[in-house]
Amino acid sequence: MRISGNNIPTEKRLEISLRYLFGIGPTRAKKLCDMTKISPDKRVKDLTSDEEEKLRKALSDMGCMVEADLRREISQNIKRLQDVGSYRGYRHRRRLPVRGQRTKTNSRTRRTGARVAIAGKKKVTK
Repeated sequence: MRISGNNIPTEKRLEISLRYLFGIGPTRAKKLCDMTKISPDKRVKDLTSDEEEKLRKALSDMGCMVEADLRREISQNIKRLQDVGSYRGYRHRRRLPVRGQRTKTNSRTRRTGARVAIAGKKKVTK
């Protein structure tokens, strides 16, 4: 089944499969199931075409952005912060943690390539 240009897993429960869409988490997935009156325990492969249409319509009626629209919005927000020259924009540009985390010991994944681990002392040759 395709929603918003993405295939969602057919073997999993509907509530779990909906989470494969970027921007839909547990709460929104449950809300979608409640709005469409489709059981969250039903497998995606067992949905009828009418139920699939109900899901697509409910998703558009919710007014929440998913997939490409949401990704574009997030990248535009980050670009705006950088263009304005804010502190958060500076942190994004330098690929450092943005939300006040410490950097002396943590944030190894965020600072990828910032520092190289020391291999060890060189052995003295005689």
